[in-house]
Amino acid sequence: MLVIGIDTSGKTASCALCTEDAVLAQNTFVTKLTHSQVILPMVKKMLEDSGKKLEEIDGFAAVSGPGSYTGLRIGISAVKGICFALDKPCAGVSALESLAYNFSGTDTVICSVMHARQNLVYSAFFESDYLGNVERLSEDEIITVEELAIRLNECARKGAVVCTGDYSAEAVKAADNEMVFRAAPLLNSPLASSLCFAAMKKGFSSPDELNAEYMQITKAEKDLIDKNKV
Repeated sequence: MLVIGIDTSGKTASCALCTEDAVLAQNTFVTKLTHSQVILPMVKKMLEDSGKKLEEIDGFAAVSGPGSYTGLRIGISAVKGICFALDKPCAGVSALESLAYNFSGTDTVICSVMHARQNLVYSAFFESDYLGNVERLSEDEIITVEELAIRLNECARKGAVVCTGDYSAEAVKAADNEMVFRAAPLLNSPLASSLCFAAMKKGFSSPDELNAEYMQITKAEKDLIDKNKV
């Protein structure tokens, strides 16, 4: 199966071409241009370099959230447009789950963490094994850094925890536990190849079913933000 993954959910733009057991091509970089200007040219060049045609691709994947509102819409719109035009299936994958797949094939507990706003973060816990399986330990949620520190320390009682994502350094500092580590730079950013592997495990469906999941802040969370502004 040939799969293309597109991730424009944050500052990094990434696309990848993968099979079930190999990364055939990947292009990832931070640009001052908008993702809408670069992502489709990136995909086109990736296909040219790999000698593949868009019509040969079996499925497409996009990050469904959380992340930048504009960035999520760009990636999802690109994937849905291609899929509708070519009558291909697609899959939406959580940004936090995609990050966790950076550690597929390792025996570890992963905390994916992204800055939301103020003192709030998006986070979720996962566990991977040497066979490449990545299993969820918690749902995606918005919590305070202090709450995350408590959960990290609870998890660390059973063994090491690696934090990945744009707020991983702050999470490790808040936990202040020698069993809580920050991911190496190579594994600390979104990779479209990880998105592809997560999508292949999840499965593909009609592009009609691909929608953004913004994880809107609840009233309680908004009240907390307003309180911090006082």
